[in-house]
Amino acid sequence: MLKGIDNRLNADVLHVLRAMGHGDTLVIADTNFPADSIARQTATGTLLRMENLTAAQAVQAVLSVLPLDTFVEDFAARMEVVGQPADIPAVQAEVQAEIDRAEGRPRPMLSIERFAFYDAAKLAYAVIQTGERRFYGCFILRKGVIPPEV
Repeated sequence: MLKGIDNRLNADVLHVLRAMGHGDTLVIADTNFPADSIARQTATGTLLRMENLTAAQAVQAVLSVLPLDTFVEDFAARMEVVGQPADIPAVQAEVQAEIDRAEGRPRPMLSIERFAFYDAAKLAYAVIQTGERRFYGCFILRKGVIPPEV
């Protein structure tokens, strides 16, 4: 155990979050996402797991150490519901609430069509598969920066 670090973040996840640079993206995926095959195409090439957590719990833990990019519109994205792109399922509302809490203000995620989401996920730095069983529990987060102390 380490002080000040969310115990839901395992060593593999912490290593990847630390290694990521400004602008790199991270996929947080549900159990139905083709996580292993897509993870093989990412920068790390290896699937990470946070299987005992919901998507919102995993995002909350990740955002406890990972700053979101403040310079771009696509700082976070969700997979659109097929045929109903404006729908926001409960799992996505929960993750949005975690993003808003981490940012200290409302900051809506972009939505990405399902197959475009898969393509974007292949360009990510890494994929974390959670234990989320609800549909459309798939997200992309873009790493920001930590400013110097004044």
